[in-house]
Amino acid sequence: MPKANVVRLDGREYVIVARDEYERLAKLAKVAEMPGIPQADEEGNYPAVEYARASIARDVVRQRVALGLNQRNLARLARVRVETLCRIETGKHTASTATLAKLARALERAGKEGTERKRAPKRRRSAS
Repeated sequence: MPKANVVRLDGREYVIVARDEYERLAKLAKVAEMPGIPQADEEGNYPAVEYARASIARDVVRQRVALGLNQRNLARLARVRVETLCRIETGKHTASTATLAKLARALERAGKEGTERKRAPKRRRSAS
C-alpha cells in the first residue's frame, strides 16, 4: 500500500495521497456503486428482467470507468440523454437494443481513441 501523509486540521485527520492513487481509489468507488445482482428465489432462479438490467448496468459502468469517461462524456459520444444513461447504469431502466448499440459503439470508439493516443508519438515543440 502506498505511503500516505496524515494532516490534522480542526481536530480532524485527513489523508494526503498521490493523485494517481486518488484516481485509482475514485474509480474503485464508482465500480462499487454498481447495482447488485438480484437474489435467486428458493429454487435458484433469478428474475430475468432485473438480472439483465443489473448485468448490463455493471458492464456499462465497468467499461466507462475503465476508459476514464464520466456519464456526461459517454452520453454525448453515444448521442443519448444523460438521464437515460443514468437510468441504465442504475439498473432502473430496460434499454432498447438501439440504445445499447449506441453505447457499445461509443465505448468501442472511446477505447480505440484512447489506445491510439497512447501509441501516438509525442510532438516536440519548436524552440521558437
